[in-house]
Amino acid sequence: MSTEQEGSGQQKSPEQLREEIKETREELGDTVEALAEKADVKAQAKDRISAVKETAQQKKDEFVSKAKGASPDSASTGVQQVAATVQRQPVAFTAAGAFAVGVLFGRLLGR
Repeated sequence: MSTEQEGSGQQKSPEQLREEIKETREELGDTVEALAEKADVKAQAKDRISAVKETAQQKKDEFVSKAKGASPDSASTGVQQVAATVQRQPVAFTAAGAFAVGVLFGRLLGR
């Protein structure tokens, strides 16, 4: 290892050398730490599983909130539409109901 600075021909002081060694050690420590993380397959698998679980939970929560938000309004609207139709045409619905009851009795008695 040379004690001269690149291209300048000047010698480095002991303090400058100590500072360079300290910086190099820190960089080497960071590099070793990064390599250790990449080599730790078990930790990577746990992280991936955790991320997938979190994503699945978010999707489930989103789906449930959409279902809860859509169902009451849709069901309520449907019931209101049927009620309005029955009020406008009560005879037709009475006849259809009587026909359905007759079919059910006919099937039950026919056995």
